[in-house]
Amino acid sequence: MTYPPGQGGQWPQNDPYQGQPQGYGQQGQGGYPQQGQPQGGHPQSGGFQQPAQQGGYPQQQYGGGFGYPLPPEQPARKGRKGLVIGVVAAVVAVAAGAGVTVWALNRGEAQAGAESPTAAATSLVNAIGQGDVAGLLTGLAPAERDLMTTLNSETTKELQRLEVYKSDVDPNKVQGFELTSENLQFDEAGAERVNDHLTITKLVGGKITVSSDASRLPLTKEFIDAAFPEGLPGGKETETVDVAEVVAKENRGEPIRIATVQVDGEWYPSLFYTIADYALAEEKMSWPKQSIAANGGSSPEDAVRGLAEAGLAGNLTRAIELLPPDEMAVLHDVGPAIVEGAGKTESGVRLVDLSTETQAVEGATKVLLKEVVLENEDGERLRVSKDGECYAVEAEGESDQACADDLATRIGGKRMAPEAKQALTNLVKGMMANTGVVTTEVDGKWYVSPLRSLTDVQVTALKSLQPEDIKALLRLAD
Repeated sequence: MTYPPGQGGQWPQNDPYQGQPQGYGQQGQGGYPQQGQPQGGHPQSGGFQQPAQQGGYPQQQYGGGFGYPLPPEQPARKGRKGLVIGVVAAVVAVAAGAGVTVWALNRGEAQAGAESPTAAATSLVNAIGQGDVAGLLTGLAPAERDLMTTLNSETTKELQRLEVYKSDVDPNKVQGFELTSENLQFDEAGAERVNDHLTITKLVGGKITVSSDASRLPLTKEFIDAAFPEGLPGGKETETVDVAEVVAKENRGEPIRIATVQVDGEWYPSLFYTIADYALAEEKMSWPKQSIAANGGSSPEDAVRGLAEAGLAGNLTRAIELLPPDEMAVLHDVGPAIVEGAGKTESGVRLVDLSTETQAVEGATKVLLKEVVLENEDGERLRVSKDGECYAVEAEGESDQACADDLATRIGGKRMAPEAKQALTNLVKGMMANTGVVTTEVDGKWYVSPLRSLTDVQVTALKSLQPEDIKALLRLAD
C-alpha cells in the first residue's frame, strides 16, 4: 500500500495556497506522550531537582476516552458551527469506542474508498446517518481505520471483563447516540485540491440531527448502581442543525470543510486531516508546500532513542520524521508549519544512556524503560532505573526509590479501606511494570506512534484491574 504523505514530495504548481506559513499560533514543543516513568526536572539554577518524595499517577477516567462516553455535566452552549464541525469527530469517537472488533471490519480487506473526494465525504455522512459503525470506520482513510479498530478492540474486551459494559454489547451499532442527515449538498466546484493526495471538500447545505439518550448506554446495572447511585440522567436530547443556515449566519458564508485523502487511487474522508485543516484555517495559514519526509529507526529501540534525543535537542523536524508515515501522515504534511511556529527550543539536557526492553502488542512493538541517564549543561546527571514494580532515581549524590505498594498508600492515604488499597496497588503495579512507548514498522523502518502509546497507557490501566477494583475505586472517589 502506498501512503500519500510523509515522503517529502513536491506540491503541485496550481496549489491554491500560495503564501508560506508565517507561524503556527501558539504551538508548543509537540505532543510527546508521557511514559509514566519518573521525570527529572531541570531547574533554572542549572541543577537537577532532587528526587521527589511524593509520587502519583493520574486518576483513570473509566468509561471516558474509550467506549461509550459516560453522561457528562451539561456544558455551556457552544456555537452551532462548532456542533457541525464536531459531528464527525464526536461520532467517530463514539463509534470507535463501541468496540468495532478486527473481525467485524475484516481488517485490510473491507476498505470502502470512493472515486472522488465528494463521494468519499458523502459516504462518511451516510454511514453516520445509518448508525453503521462498521461502514463508518471502513470508510475512513485506511491507516486511521486500522488505528481506531486495533486500539479500541482491546478496550471493549477489558470493559466487558471489568463488568462495566454488558456482555452482549453489539459492536456494530452505536447505542445511546444517533445522528441522521438529510439532503446534504457539497460545493464540488469549490473543492480545494491542496496537493496530489489531499482535497478539502465543502459542505454547504442539508440538515444534521444529533440525538443522545444516556439510558441506552450499554452499562451493566452493577456499574450504574456504583457510579450513579441516583440513576443515569434520563430523557432524550435532540438538536437539528441546518447546514445552510450555519454557513450563512454563523460561518460568514464559509462552508463546512471535510478533508479527504487519496490512497491507492481511492478517496477517503480523514478525521485527522480535517482537524489539521481547521487548525490552519483558524490561524489563517495555508498548508505547507512540502512535507517532512518519514525517516524511521532501524529498530523499535532506535526509534525511541531517536525521538528522545530529538525532543531534548528541540529538533522538531527529526521528531516528526520518526512518526509513522501512515497513521501520522497529517503531521508529516503540516510539519513545516509546526516547526516554523515552534522555533528552536533546546532543553539543555542530553541523553547519555538508554536501556530498554521490548514487548509485543497487537500490530506493534512496545518499548519499555530499563534505565535512562540524562546530563545537564553543568555535567550533573540524573539516573532513572526500573526493577520490576519499583523505580529508582539518583541525582546529585542522592537517591530515592518508589515501589507500587508505597505509591498506592501515598495516593490513597493510610486510612483507606483495604479493598481500595488493593485496587490502587493493582493499578500502580500494572502501570509501573507495563507502561512504555508503542512503535510500528512501515516499509522496513520503525516509528514511534503517539496515539498508540497514549491509548496503550489506558488499556494497561484497565488490564491491571479486576471487577471488584472498579467498585472499590468508585467508593474511594466519593
